[in-house]
Amino acid sequence: MSLTVCVLGSGSRGNSTYVSCGDTSILLDAGLSGKEIERRMRSRGLRIGDINGIIVSHEHIDHIQGVGVLSRRYRIPVYATDPTLSVCSKRLGKLEDVSLFESGRFFRVGELGVHPFSVSHDSADPVGFTIQNGNSKAGIATDLGVSTRLVESHLRQCNLLILEANHDPKMLEDGPYPWEVKQRVRGRLGHLSNEQSKDLLGDLLHESLRHVILAHISKTNNDPEKACDTVCAALSGVKNDVPHLSAASQDEAGDVLVV
Repeated sequence: MSLTVCVLGSGSRGNSTYVSCGDTSILLDAGLSGKEIERRMRSRGLRIGDINGIIVSHEHIDHIQGVGVLSRRYRIPVYATDPTLSVCSKRLGKLEDVSLFESGRFFRVGELGVHPFSVSHDSADPVGFTIQNGNSKAGIATDLGVSTRLVESHLRQCNLLILEANHDPKMLEDGPYPWEVKQRVRGRLGHLSNEQSKDLLGDLLHESLRHVILAHISKTNNDPEKACDTVCAALSGVKNDVPHLSAASQDEAGDVLVV
């Protein structure tokens, strides 16, 4: 059994990730426009008509922009926690079907097992996810200001990880953001820095980890090369089976990966 994963886009202008086991396919968030998600899926040979569910991590617009239109257009069920749905239901509009889940409680979408876990972010009920099909496991943890033991425990033994590496602390400090926004970004309810992502990855390394994708990289306070260079230090002691490290793009879909 395997998982197919493709990050369709990641960053402050929209986030969405495709995960499939063949029989079941889902989107984790749909924060780009419906039309753009369709276009990016087609560019990688993926079909929006195959999607069996859209799972929402939290209510920020860069994670929900395309949820409503895709749900209505293709009759796709939407999965969210009750607190998240309560604060974004007006923005989503009428949905084809809604299934509520609880953070920390495992559920299934078809053949895919989904385990949501709480993360630290300034939203109603933010979650990260692990997705499992047989022995294949993918984890996604973006939009969190700090990694916790809970986060680390859920992300262990993943074959593929999508980890936030939002900002370089010095670039953020010297950058154009107002002081209040800088405080929010680097606070416990904000976003992980490159160094924090490196430390998290260092705690999660194991011999079956094949791919690490750095995500939600700020265009203003970071760059993909700097993020990869910093996080790569976590791999310096690995001699065999070094996982492939890459950076997700805001502007185009990434590679289609199978684990």
